[in-house]
Amino acid sequence: MLQDIRANAQGTVSKIIVGVIVAAFALFGVESILLSGGSGGVAEVNGEEISPQEVQQAVTNQKRRLIAMMGDNLDPTLLDDQLIQGQVMEGLIQRKLMVQAAEGLGLTISDRQLGTIIGEMEQFQVGGQFSPELYRGTLSDAGYTPLSFKATLSDDLIVGQARAGLAGSEFATPAELALNARLAGEQRDIRFMTIPLAEFKAEVTVAEADIAAYYEANSQQFLSEESVDIDFIELRAEDFREPVDDTALQDAYQEELQASQYQTESGVAHILFEQRDDESAEDWAARVAEAQSKLGEGTDFGEVAQTYSDDIGSANFGGDLGYTAGEAFPAEMEQAIAALEVGQVSEPVQTEAGIHIIKVTDRREGEPPSFEQLRPDLEERVAMADARIELMRTVETLKDLAFNAEDLGSPAGELELEVEQAAGVTRTSQDELFSNAQLIAAAFSDDVLNAGYNSEVIELSPEHWVVLRVNTYNEAAVMPLEAVSEQIVALISDERAREAVSAAAEAAVASLRDGASVEELANAEGYEWQVELGAHRRNLVVPQEVLSSAFGLAAPAEGQSSIDYVLSVTGNALVYELDRVNEGDLGRMPQAEQTALRQQMNGEAGQLLDAEYQQGKRASADITVI
Repeated sequence: MLQDIRANAQGTVSKIIVGVIVAAFALFGVESILLSGGSGGVAEVNGEEISPQEVQQAVTNQKRRLIAMMGDNLDPTLLDDQLIQGQVMEGLIQRKLMVQAAEGLGLTISDRQLGTIIGEMEQFQVGGQFSPELYRGTLSDAGYTPLSFKATLSDDLIVGQARAGLAGSEFATPAELALNARLAGEQRDIRFMTIPLAEFKAEVTVAEADIAAYYEANSQQFLSEESVDIDFIELRAEDFREPVDDTALQDAYQEELQASQYQTESGVAHILFEQRDDESAEDWAARVAEAQSKLGEGTDFGEVAQTYSDDIGSANFGGDLGYTAGEAFPAEMEQAIAALEVGQVSEPVQTEAGIHIIKVTDRREGEPPSFEQLRPDLEERVAMADARIELMRTVETLKDLAFNAEDLGSPAGELELEVEQAAGVTRTSQDELFSNAQLIAAAFSDDVLNAGYNSEVIELSPEHWVVLRVNTYNEAAVMPLEAVSEQIVALISDERAREAVSAAAEAAVASLRDGASVEELANAEGYEWQVELGAHRRNLVVPQEVLSSAFGLAAPAEGQSSIDYVLSVTGNALVYELDRVNEGDLGRMPQAEQTALRQQMNGEAGQLLDAEYQQGKRASADITVI
């Protein structure tokens, strides 16, 4: 709500308009300006539009998730708007269908419930208390207004109600539970021994002739990675930093003194009355008058705000809106605030957002620091601001020069820059600079690698730019034998040891089938062995490879056993004997396990029902994508 108030207020002064535009570009991109007007939808779902703003918001959110997950390793092509739009459109259509279904079921959530939920969200709290400033700032950073966030949250909650209701209507029958318990509660007696790969690998010897023969037969396994030798020019803002004279610092200090954080600020609370659908002007005014009457009777302003205010973000916190230095709210509100003393309450004030009753809760005078106190910060700020300007001038000139140059030497000479070299840069390079995905993509692009052009001047960050050129291309080639001989010895040793382990395991299986016991055989060969009686599927003692294999076998006949072996991921052979299988019994399962099984089955059934429900809604929907 407050975000809307501020937006309306800032439309009155040209200086503030510029600030809004700059903030919008910085926070949301050009699309937030271009898409802010107009009502043409990009899709229709059962007659309801999906607006360009919804698509752009979803695209922006998806980009932020990708950047947060992948950081510097992000492939820039993943941020292509067309690619992301196709992905998010499907999600928006499905979401619209589910919202419509929830509304069709009559599911709603009240404004007061929304306000309570928002107030309890940790991301909007400071020290365990809801912070209106943090709330507004967090939403703004994410591209939401309070109004759009509340609408989105409301939709999410009613869809959650619908899906929870569907899931709750599906359950497992006693017969299904009993059947699943037979499998889930099944126990098996398992004996197993470990034949270690390391013992056999230690006995392997590899002759020089073996190494040479392996290299000859498998030379294509030992190709070096293709690489390029690169010439590049690197520009950083820090490189353009110059000393700052006192005149510039004094000017910066005076500008700092005029900043809002050093002005007198008023703490403000309000009670907002929005005109509701189908509410007459008389009824609207009556609500305002009723609240004024409560205040006149001495009721606490915060209590009245909690009861009457339509601003969900502030109502549960006494109507608190934070502080203003005279520019945060619409002009009508700021005029009223300026006229009030601390503790005074205004008459009703009308803005485009509605009618407000305003209270000034605090007033604090700005106390700016001295010039000397701010000097280090001012020097850093002014020097880097000038450096960024000079950087961008150089970047723009370099773009023109590098585009037309046959190398990087002439642009570097004209701009007094240094051409640096990087040798052997591969597609998987981990060099500090050339581990950057943008630079690697440019170096191996067709224009740079094959056509021999200079790359574009690439922005790694607003303060870091690079242009590059491939000097030499090094094809993938078979590495010399001496460079890979140790690798070959390791490969041959591992291959022969694994063959020996498998042979030993097969011999052990044969001995066990002939009547030997796991204990006797393991002790004779010096292998570790173990027995686990009544092992279940989630047993943490028996290796997972043995469990998976043993529980996949049919139960052995009475008095007999099943014997087999598996290889672990580390190459060890695990020879095991399955003696006895006991089916699970729901009645004998501990109550906690019965509850867990029931919840698992109910959850699986609910997920299946939810998926089928969504598919059914999609199949019967009237969907048009423009």
